[in-house]
This record gives sequence, structure tokens and C-alpha cells, in this order.
Amino acid sequence: MKDSQRGVVGVSITAIIFIIATLASVKVHFENPFIPGFAISLTVQLLLTGITIAVMSKEVNYKINTPKGKTIIKPVLLALLATIVINLVMTGITKLMGKPIETPAALAKLKPLQVLIFVFFYASIAEEFLFRGFLLNYLTPLGKHGIQLFKRRISLPVIISAMAFGAAHLVVLTTGAGDMFVVRIVIFTTLLGAIAGYYQEKNDNHAYAIIVHMTGNSLAVIASLTMVS
Repeated sequence: MKDSQRGVVGVSITAIIFIIATLASVKVHFENPFIPGFAISLTVQLLLTGITIAVMSKEVNYKINTPKGKTIIKPVLLALLATIVINLVMTGITKLMGKPIETPAALAKLKPLQVLIFVFFYASIAEEFLFRGFLLNYLTPLGKHGIQLFKRRISLPVIISAMAFGAAHLVVLTTGAGDMFVVRIVIFTTLLGAIAGYYQEKNDNHAYAIIVHMTGNSLAVIASLTMVS
């Protein structure tokens, strides 16, 4: 398969899984006060991604192991730095433009324990399973292409999976989010996706991507604690 064809196939499959999962959360109504509606989307996404990886196992070299010792320190610190910097910069720009600072609609409705379970853990695992566990690994043959950035080589699979991850978060437009919030979330998730992909590829281990993602979502847990009266 040509590189261009693999790229189109990988992104298309990812988009189909994401769209089906998103529609599922709209069509399926689960009456449970503790489980948020978006958990349905994450569950469908997780299941469809798992089935896809299993069916395409010869083309998706999925690997996950416990990270070794100090190798996790740099990914966590970089993800934390990126999370803080992006949010501070975008908050400053939003204020300068005289626009309100928005809180994610779904997050505002959740209690700290729900944020910890469904955002910090569940969302991090489900989203990384699709965008890095499947997409990045499926695009591995494209790894011979890439760019140099800050003395680091960022491969095409890392770039594509990060951009796809960022684009997927345009879904927040359906919640009525303001333009600056949408810009902030897309920039943040694209950068976080690039960091997750880089360290997954470097270590050939999906666990790094999940841990980076959890680090990025850690501020959501802290924010939910500060909103408790």
C-alpha cells in the first residue's frame, strides 16, 4: 500500500470510529446520575478501536508495557509544562480580547470523583487507544517522513495523529462553546497529542501516550476540586 493510501485509510477509519462513537452518545440515553453522557461515546470508541486493532493486527503493531523507571519523568514534565503554558497564554489572550473565560460544559456538571474517573482515567485511555494505539501505529510505515523541531525528529505518523486528535475536538462547537475556547482546546489537544505520540513512538509503548494524556487532563481534576464549594 502506498504511503498516501495508508494515510487516507488510517484517518478515514479513525474518523468513522469517532463519528459513530459521538453519535452513540446522542442516540443512546443512559439513565444514571453518576455516569456522564459522554462516557457512552468513550465506551463505544474503546470497543470499536479494540475490534479494529484486533482485526487489523498484522498492520497495527500495538504494544503496551509498564514504563521503565525514570523514562516517564520527561514525558510527564513536558506534558505538564505544555498544559500550563497553553492554558495561561490562551487565557491571557482571551482576556485581552475582552471575551469570557469558559469552563467545559461537561466538566462544570461533574463532581471531582467523576472527573477523576471519567476524564482523567477513562477519557485518557479511550482517546489514546484510538488516536495513538490505532492511528499512529497503523501509520508507522510513514515514519520515514518527518520534520526536525527543537533538535527532535517528529515523524509524520506523530504529526497526523496529533492533528487528527486536535481536529476531533472541534466537536465542542456542538456544545455552543465560544470561538476562543474552541481555539484553545484544539491547540492544546494537538500539542498534547504530539507529545503523546512522540514518546509512544520513541519507546514503542502505548503506555507513554496514555500517561502523557492523563498528565494533560490532571488540571481538569484540580479545577474540579477548586470549584467545590
